[in-house]
Amino acid sequence: MANLTGWSFAAPATLIIVGLTLFPAAWAFLISREHWNGLTPARQIGWDNYRQMLHDPDFKSAVNHTVLFTVLYVPVVLALGMFLAIALNRKIRFIAFYRTALFMPLVVSAAATGILANFVFDQQFGLANNVLRVLHLPRQGFLADRHEAIWVIALIYLWINLAFSVIVYLAALQDIPTECLEAARMDGANRWQQFRHVILPSLAPVTVFVGVWNTISVLQIFELVLTTTHGGPLGASQTIVFFIYNQAFNLSRYGYGSAAAYVLFGATLIISLGLFAYARRSKIEAF
Repeated sequence: MANLTGWSFAAPATLIIVGLTLFPAAWAFLISREHWNGLTPARQIGWDNYRQMLHDPDFKSAVNHTVLFTVLYVPVVLALGMFLAIALNRKIRFIAFYRTALFMPLVVSAAATGILANFVFDQQFGLANNVLRVLHLPRQGFLADRHEAIWVIALIYLWINLAFSVIVYLAALQDIPTECLEAARMDGANRWQQFRHVILPSLAPVTVFVGVWNTISVLQIFELVLTTTHGGPLGASQTIVFFIYNQAFNLSRYGYGSAAAYVLFGATLIISLGLFAYARRSKIEAF
């Protein structure tokens, strides 16, 4: 009877959540097998949308940019997040100010940050080029240069989301028993040896968790690209999610956009399951 009472309270919210997740996902899959522009009647084309992606240079370019972005971002955010967490896990002056300053970009929306980045990295009047001019260095194109845009966006995205990794690592560091560090110190271990043999193994579960979280996050990057480069210049910063948005809402190719979304979902699922399997095989209790 108690279980029935509990389910009666949870059922309305459960139905709403299921309805807002499973139904759109199922509908998107049906659309992915159609040719539909949102106005005329849909036409069934089977798996043609998926086959077309194999020969679409724009889609391949978006995949390459997303992979490059992930490779650039994830290792750096892991290493830098761990380093800053260790630096902030000390009793130093103004530690509360440092932690607050690091956390602030995380609470600002990516869209607002993208708009601000347009002023900082503007090719003509941006703050970054003014600093380079004062230092007598050549002016850079930044977001307007097809060879620099993806690097600049990666730097901005790192600045936005670095705080999450630092917070998680900082919490994990504070959970390490001080007795372990004191024992290593009494055995003659220097700081590097303490980090390598005590701190780093203790942070392994957190590293896997943060790696999975940031990988999923960076594969879905959209707002920052939309508010800074719109996928340009010449498609140099177009990611998979921006490609999906452009196909569905700018070109009204809803079937093709839905198919690309399902390809992204499948890739994200495979990567996540692979990391889960690695954590379990390595006996790392990250989840």
